Amino acid sequence: MHFIIHCLDKQGAVQDRLANYEAHKGYLGKAPVRILVSGPLLAPDHETMIGSFFLVEAETQQEVQTFHDADPFKKAGIWEQVSIHPFLKRMDNRS
Repeated sequence: MHFIIHCLDKQGAVQDRLANYEAHKGYLGKAPVRILVSGPLLAPDHETMIGSFFLVEAETQQEVQTFHDADPFKKAGIWEQVSIHPFLKRMDNRS
């Protein structure tokens, strides 16, 4: 099953995000769920990171929650709001 994880950073968390980036990146490299897409959410300036998005594949939502809880960004308190939802992935059939 697919799940999305939508995370919004606390105000002014860019420096904390950058300080924990290598640990976060390393964690994602050995994630216990299959990451299909991930990356930072950006402010309207298209440069400032304000959150994170993941599309993952896992058997259960609890597996996704466990994955999220162990993320170094979560442990560092970077994210202020997090939503995890099942996601029905549909393919674009345009030619």
